[in-house]
Amino acid sequence: MLALLAFAMVATFMALIMSGRVSALVALSLTPVVFGVMAGHGLDLGPMMLDGVKALAPTGVMLAFAILYFGLMTDAGLFDPLVRQVVRLADGDPVRITVGSAILALAVSLDGDGSTTYLICCTAMLPLYRRMGLNPLILACLLMLACGVTNITPWGGPTARAASALNLDAGQVFASMAPAMALSGLFIVGVAWLLGRGERRRLERLSGDGRLHVPDEEVLAIELTRGNDLIERPKLILVNLALTLGLLTCLVLGLLPIPALFILATAIALLINYPSVDAQKARIAAHAPNILPVISLIFAAGIFTGILNGTHMTEALADSVVGAIPPALGPYMAPVTALLSMPFTFFISNDAFFFGVLPVLSEAAGHYGVEPVEMARAALTSQAVHLLSPLVPSTYLLVGLCRVELAQHQKFTLPWAVALTIVLLAGGIVTGVIPVSG
Repeated sequence: MLALLAFAMVATFMALIMSGRVSALVALSLTPVVFGVMAGHGLDLGPMMLDGVKALAPTGVMLAFAILYFGLMTDAGLFDPLVRQVVRLADGDPVRITVGSAILALAVSLDGDGSTTYLICCTAMLPLYRRMGLNPLILACLLMLACGVTNITPWGGPTARAASALNLDAGQVFASMAPAMALSGLFIVGVAWLLGRGERRRLERLSGDGRLHVPDEEVLAIELTRGNDLIERPKLILVNLALTLGLLTCLVLGLLPIPALFILATAIALLINYPSVDAQKARIAAHAPNILPVISLIFAAGIFTGILNGTHMTEALADSVVGAIPPALGPYMAPVTALLSMPFTFFISNDAFFFGVLPVLSEAAGHYGVEPVEMARAALTSQAVHLLSPLVPSTYLLVGLCRVELAQHQKFTLPWAVALTIVLLAGGIVTGVIPVSG
């Protein structure tokens, strides 16, 4: 009964946001409460909700200050040289713009932090997309696909979870996946090429004369980097670059908790670029509209996950799916796990899947000669689908930055995310690191 309620809750939530009947904030907040009451809970839902909010509070703080920090860097003009270089290389061609977006995202996302990738790449590329009339859903799709591959790095999070859950070394899990990841990177560039070709044809049709009208390169660069002389700090560009590189280095090395790093970096950025109190207040107020929608959705997601976990719906959901696997599929548990990980990591958190479900699947696979390290690799292939989940906080940052609806992003990106998972799985099978059968 609990498993049925869990399935119904997730299905209802997805139907509500996909249909556009209510906002994601409303669906995330009210749907779990209704189904929690149906599961026999009452006032005890309050502590569950609070536990969920507390669990996501550090992420909410991190994203709030990350948005403010990179907003300050944009105000100060740090990214203007990058935008000019992108404009020069793209030469107004939609294909070059989309392929460049994919390559930039793959490079930046190697730090393993999706939020930082979204902030940097959207800052650099989104003004160009808007000026050229390109679909921002393409940018959101390419950034998420790139993070879906590079999240497999040992410092990205999922690999560490899989390794910890199965008592493995994270490097052992990751190292042999590199060829499959490289193949997936080429696939993402190919997707960018296809989407860029489609945008080029669309813009040619809209032009009236069947030709693509490209603005002058210099004029376009000036338009995209034109700012307010009162807030730009061109003389401090090297100082801001050093501060940003130092921040990224500390993030990779994990010297301090991520929220603390962004709070400190934001305070330093304000002090350096806008020393007066009035100027600091003005910059914070200017970026508040970008911060509030993101963090409000994150805390609403905390209510959803808190009730999902507190009512034990997560365990019931996992047990029902694992119990439905027929014994005949036992020898093929590695590819089965890769396919199952797509819906699992979409509907429940990475922690719930890697620590609750994967050990059970791995133990069953061991009876058929499939090694735990092979199961860990198979389970990691679906991170692109996982990043589309409404339970992933950085997803709200991405759709907020690109100014698209979550449901639109999911519909547009899901087929490509599933395809990327299959490419990554196929690459692992071909290179022999993921077995077809035990």
